[in-house]
Amino acid sequence: MKILITGANGMLAKSVIKRLEGNELICTDVEELDITNQDAVIKFVEKIKPEYIINCAAYTAVDKAETAGEIVEKINADGPTNLAKAAKQVGAVLVHISTDYVFGGNLDIEKVYKEDDKKEPVTVYGITKLHGEEKIQENTDKYYIFRTAWLYGDGNNFVRTMLKLGELKDEISVVCDQHGSPTYTEDLANIIGEAIEKKIPYGVYHATNEGYTTWYDFTKAIFEFTGTICNVNPVSTEEYIEMMQITQAKRPKNSQMSKEKLKKAGINVVEWEGALKRYLKQEGKM
Repeated sequence: MKILITGANGMLAKSVIKRLEGNELICTDVEELDITNQDAVIKFVEKIKPEYIINCAAYTAVDKAETAGEIVEKINADGPTNLAKAAKQVGAVLVHISTDYVFGGNLDIEKVYKEDDKKEPVTVYGITKLHGEEKIQENTDKYYIFRTAWLYGDGNNFVRTMLKLGELKDEISVVCDQHGSPTYTEDLANIIGEAIEKKIPYGVYHATNEGYTTWYDFTKAIFEFTGTICNVNPVSTEEYIEMMQITQAKRPKNSQMSKEKLKKAGINVVEWEGALKRYLKQEGKM
């Protein structure tokens, strides 16, 4: 298969490229293809005529997005719009990565978000990512939108940050009232690969590792699996913000998303704890 991958220098894209080795991959970042430039996107896609376009490009700095201006909308909404239009012109399938931030994040913790639940984004990041989803659906019928959350992999991420802190400090404080699914980029890349290879029905899917936890319990698991001796104190989001004296975009208290639709389509979804152990072994930490 001929596959165009945008945002190719990012953490997820690195795993996608690894997973799809053996196919004809055209990998671009902003230097090779600015997805916010409609004319450039259409010309590029018409020239190479890919069968699939996997968009890993995004503005993901949630806090900075609040004051970054129009660039966030350009990357997260205009970019996917351009890719969708170009994909339709050449008959390609667009694969796009979205986020739990399209929801409000205030669902009762006993519940999980399903794909068609009401969208109530409360951050610039979430609003622009929702716009991206909507524009894709308006401009092409052949698409996969995978909503994910709490990603870690080959790059700066929460796991590496916690391990560094665990080496430097005797105790740390971690938020205990935000709930979600830690997701290894290699597992998300495999979901994308399987979806393409099995040709599952087009549409929106939730795509994280299986199971739910909090940042606090996630950190405790990281330390337990690596033998790191560091006391972890649970704090609320509000306590953390006050303690760190920071200004922060609103974080979802509930990022838990159901993967039933994905599993019914025949896609394997891996538990987060086993995924974390695999990642730590690959990092040489276990």
